Order: sequence, then structure tokens, then C-alpha cells
Amino acid sequence: MKRRISSWMMPGLKDERGQMVPWLLLLSGVLIGVAGLTIDLGHAYICHRELLASTDAAALAGAYAMIQPGATTVSVTAAVKSYSSVTNGANAASDLPNANIATSFACVTDSVMVQAPCAASGTGYNVIQVSQTAQIPTYFIQMLSLMGIKSAQSMTLGATSSATMASGPPDQVNVAMVLDSTNSMSQSENETGCTSSRINCALDGIQFLMTELAPCTQSTSKSGVACTAYDRVSLFTYPNVQANKASNDTACTGNMSSNYILPYTTPAVPTSGQKTWTAPSGTAGTYQITGYLSDWSSNNQIDGSFVTTSNLVNATGGSTGSNCNGIQALGGQGTYFAGAIYAAQASLMAQAYQNPGSRNVMIVLSDGDANASSGHMINSSGQNVGNSGNTYPSLQDQCHQAITAANNATTLGTTVYTIAYGAASSGCSMDTGSLAISPCATLQQMSSGYTSTSNMPHFYSDSSSSTNKGQCASQYALNLQGIFGSIAAQLTKARLIPNGVT
Repeated sequence: MKRRISSWMMPGLKDERGQMVPWLLLLSGVLIGVAGLTIDLGHAYICHRELLASTDAAALAGAYAMIQPGATTVSVTAAVKSYSSVTNGANAASDLPNANIATSFACVTDSVMVQAPCAASGTGYNVIQVSQTAQIPTYFIQMLSLMGIKSAQSMTLGATSSATMASGPPDQVNVAMVLDSTNSMSQSENETGCTSSRINCALDGIQFLMTELAPCTQSTSKSGVACTAYDRVSLFTYPNVQANKASNDTACTGNMSSNYILPYTTPAVPTSGQKTWTAPSGTAGTYQITGYLSDWSSNNQIDGSFVTTSNLVNATGGSTGSNCNGIQALGGQGTYFAGAIYAAQASLMAQAYQNPGSRNVMIVLSDGDANASSGHMINSSGQNVGNSGNTYPSLQDQCHQAITAANNATTLGTTVYTIAYGAASSGCSMDTGSLAISPCATLQQMSSGYTSTSNMPHFYSDSSSSTNKGQCASQYALNLQGIFGSIAAQLTKARLIPNGVT
């Protein structure tokens, strides 16, 4: 016998005409809604991962931008946006429409994850935090509305990433520090962090750089063990000093005298594939004051206290014993620094050959005004150098010779940083006619990566209160501690850190 099924036993809904919707249609709607929920949530997960990766990239880009000379919060924020998911960003995507971004900065001084000092960036900060949101539409999940359930038309995704401009193991580097010790460096200085002579302020900056470098390999970065050298630093100065009297600076055996300041020598121009370097000895003039050392730290670690047995510590004024004054600005031979750059580059190439995997860095600190006169410069035969145009060596076009020497170092794989310390917008009296140039422009064009005065990634200018302040691209200005901190930060890599650190 057939049995009639009452309408109340058939699940369903009424349409707009009051007709019953079959239960199968309702079940289909439920199944589609559930399937849609799975698909939409899966899509949301993929979009969130994409947004998170974009936010990580933007934070790292910002951290890298923070250590560039001339960095400001505006320039860093622009770098962040350029790698974000916002419109025209490098990580903009059609499935992340209408992305928004927010950037904040912090100066963190109490975390082992954050090593770079805040002064190393023109922004005054060492940590950046980036947050992004994006609203994505839903598709299948909207089918739940068939059951009278109010379904989401879109979902808002969010991601936050933090980065510091330097953290973790640094690159292994060989650093040749080329220091101006001419008479101009004896002038008094008054800037944040140093009120002394310019030479002493410069030496303080070098000491700060040393504390930011890793002297020993990770396995020997502990007290009481023999240090296996990692980063190595050598100190060069100009004018030359008599080689067998350099110990007056390095071992504090006596005071360096102007009698031991010799005419500028003109070493051979380094060439590709050079593997050896021998510093001058005896009574010959040398630019190299110390060899490549990594023995400055008492505990073999970054930021360790200085040891007085290190020639490098003594030469930079890090010791307090008798006659340990560090290099002094005795001058007496004018200024000519192309020869010192060639000597430093030749020594760096030998270091890189002996330490595979390391990279070479040269830091030139100078006022940039080359003006040595006749009798202040000798060739390899010991004869006085005369005028021969800008062809090295020559009394003419001395600033351009320095540019050529530094550019040669860049070509041979060295990153050349230049620090315009009290550099003026006029000078370089030996460079005339079509080659007329200022000390500021000389140091700018010496730096690696220079393309224009708006693109000088390895050039710095000091922010001292001297009369030359601001004459040499003030947007690239930091105090000396900040400059050396920024350079040290560039020798390592930007790194993501937990958001809670900020």
C-alpha cells in the first residue's frame, strides 16, 4: 500500500511564491556552503602567507635602508613601501587588493638580538616594524545565505614583521683603515660624542668600529682560549712614517716625532690576481702602521674591552699607559693620499688570498684636499716626483689621482667607504682647468657605488660643529660614532626579529 508523505515531513523552505523548496535543494546549498567555506579559507591561508612574505620583505628592505648614508624615516618608509603589497609595490598582487601598510621605528638597547647602535642610522633608530592589511573577497562561502545565514562578503588579513639593521654573525672582512694624520687633523673638534682634536675623535671612531667587529671565529669567541682570527683590521696613515719608528705608535716605546715623518712614497698600482704584499721596513717610509690584527678584545667577542697588548689598540689611543697617545697629526708633508690607497689595496688583496671567503673593505677618512708640493713626493727610485698631468705619480691633479686609486680598488673587489671629515667645497689647488674639483666631490667620487650626489651608498660626511659642517652633502651627515656604527652595520646583514623585541 502506498503511503502519502505529508509536507511537514519533507524538510524545505518556501520561495517567494509560497511554494516549498525541495529538501534536496536545501541540502545542496548546505554542501556548497561547506565546500565553499573550505575553499575560501584555503584561499585566505594562501593569501595570508603571501602577505606575510611581503611584510617580511618590506621590513628587511626598511632595515637595510636604515643603514644607508643619508637615511631618514621618510627614505626608509619609501623603501618599505617599494617592497610591500601596496599599489606599485614590488610585491603587489591581484589577490591582495587594497593593501594598506603602517611603519613604526624603535631604538632598542636592551636586547641581544639588536646589535647596531641607534646612532648608526640617520633615523636615530635601529629597529623597524611593518604591518600590512588586505581585504580579500569571499566566493563560495556566500552560498550560506541560501539558508538565511548572514555570510561574510570579504575577509581582512593582517601581518606584522620586525627587523633590525644588523644582527647575527657578520661577514668576514679584512678592513684597511686609511687615516689622515696631516696638520689639519690637529684642529679642535666639538661634536656629539667627542670634544677633542680631530685626530683623537677619528681614533675614537675607529675604536668604536673595532668593538662592533667580530675578532674571532664563533668557536673561539670566548675568554681563555686562543683566538682564531675572523675580522682583521689594519691601520694605514698618511703621510708616511719611518717604518722602524712605527713602534712608537703601536708599542708605546716612545713619542712619534716629526723627524720620522717622510715624503710620500708612490707604491705600484695593484693589479688583478695580486697575491702578496710586503710592507716597507727599516728607514723606508711606510703607510701601514699595523698589520692585519684581530687581537683587540679581552674576551674574543664583539664589544669586549680592549687589551693593552694589541698594537692596534695602542695605535688608536685605546691604551692609557705612558706614551700611548695613538697616532698624532704631525703632518709636515702636505696632503697626498693616492699612494696610501694603492698600498692599502695591495695589502687587502694579499689578505683576501690568504683568507678565502673573506671580503675586503677600505675606509678612507680625510678632508679630501690633496696639495703636496715639490719635494714632498718621491717615486720608487727615491727621486722627487714632478708634474706629469694626472698620470700617477704626479704633483698635478692630486685629487683626481686619489679618485683613480679608490676606483681601482673598487674594480678589484674592495668596498671603499669615504668619510669627508671637515671637507670643504673649495680646494684641490693642484687640480686645475677642466679637472678642477672640490675636496667634497673628491671624496664622494672615491666611494664605491657613486653615480651622483643623490646616490652615494658608501659616502659619509661628519656632522661636527666646525665651519665646514654641511658643506659636504649634509643629508649624509652623522657624527663619527654614528658613521663607524653604520659602516659596521653594513658589514653584517639585516635580520628579522620577534615583534615583541620592539
